[in-house]
Amino acid sequence: MEIKRVTEDDRVGEFINVEFSDYATDCDVALNFEEFCFVAEDDGKIAGVITGWAYYNEVHIGDLIVGKEYRRDGVGSSLVAAVEDAYKGKGYEKIALTTFGFQAPDFYKKLGYELEFVRKDNDPKLSKHFYLKRI
Repeated sequence: MEIKRVTEDDRVGEFINVEFSDYATDCDVALNFEEFCFVAEDDGKIAGVITGWAYYNEVHIGDLIVGKEYRRDGVGSSLVAAVEDAYKGKGYEKIALTTFGFQAPDFYKKLGYELEFVRKDNDPKLSKHFYLKRI
């Protein structure tokens, strides 16, 4: 058997989808898998993006990025609200996310996300904060 690093291979995505789905089915668990991406636009210009995925009973926010000139204008809050609205009442119980200390811990607290724990790093800016919100 050979182990190798790959950058693009359509077989990988297909393998993951099939095996992930089949394993959930074998375990009698509803997969409910869906990727998402919401974009905030200002006259055709991207102001912010939020991405992630939903599976089993959880939604996970992977990335929230707001353009520098749009920060503190409510774009991030609106993008998070779009995710919350999209998945409420659809069988998902919670939204989970992580953020580093230098990124947005206070922002997520303000939006009602509860801190589960912090994985501390020697550099507090690189400590990883794990958040959860029930929906």
